[in-house]
Amino acid sequence: MHVLVTGGAGFLGSHLCDALLAEGHSVVCADNLLTGRMENLAHLQHEPRFKFLEQDVSRPFDAGKVDYIFHFASPASPVDYLEHAIETLQVGSLGSLNCLELAQKYGARFLLASTSECYGDPLEHPQKETYWGHVNPVGPRSVYDESKRFAEAATMAYYRHRRVDTRIVRIFNTYGPRLQISDGRVISNFMKQALRGEALTVYGDGSQTRSFCYVSDEVAGILALSKSDEHEPTNIGNPVEFTILECAEAVLEVTGSSSKLRFEPLPQDDPRQRRPDISKAKHLLGWEPTIDLRSGLRLSLDYFKSAVQARLS
Repeated sequence: MHVLVTGGAGFLGSHLCDALLAEGHSVVCADNLLTGRMENLAHLQHEPRFKFLEQDVSRPFDAGKVDYIFHFASPASPVDYLEHAIETLQVGSLGSLNCLELAQKYGARFLLASTSECYGDPLEHPQKETYWGHVNPVGPRSVYDESKRFAEAATMAYYRHRRVDTRIVRIFNTYGPRLQISDGRVISNFMKQALRGEALTVYGDGSQTRSFCYVSDEVAGILALSKSDEHEPTNIGNPVEFTILECAEAVLEVTGSSSKLRFEPLPQDDPRQRRPDISKAKHLLGWEPTIDLRSGLRLSLDYFKSAVQARLS
């Protein structure tokens, strides 16, 4: 199968490229490198079934005949989408439409990487796919939330009206090797600060919750969904819920750091709770995560040590 992965130089996209190649497919990665990094793909430079295309998918393009499109292009961390607000809106709207047009042209299947941010600061807990969300459409985070909500609407419209064979994955907090240490996400922040011996920055009182999925589990769920016949959104994430303080404790334990905690004000519209209901994925795909948080942090430790050392050198 000939596959196009947009945003394939990013953290999750690059792991997806690896998994698709491991399954025997040929892969074209399209990325404008706004937030993606070529070092995430360095190990593939001599892989004959892999091709990199430097391309902003928000502009019309044609990567040639493909059988499947995985649309992962978008800034995904708060630091990135707040810095690149307009580009985030463009890739969620124009980029999604361009990729859907390409899928229609070649009769390709299409999978949209959406996000748990579609649920906003949820009033339902845990979050099922049937929940419509509680999103501030004009807050600073709205550029990401609403771009993904638009992308979901576009994907369903092309399925209903253009008969494009689509799927939508709602991705919850994911971590592991290749996660940028400066991207502002909880795990990367804590790992970086702990390894540097700095105080761990906790926003609010640390009682807000997140659910963290190790990257190999996330990719396995995404691939399972891609092979299914499900067209409605599907949550793929780890349903084990941690407070931010509990996450900090796990990071300190795994790193062996003696860092203290530093408390800062909670950012605007920061969700108080975030936990996926994965009943659908378990029933439909036979999928559920297998790697717990501490195990995943240990699997990520060498990468974060190297990333921190590279920043210091």
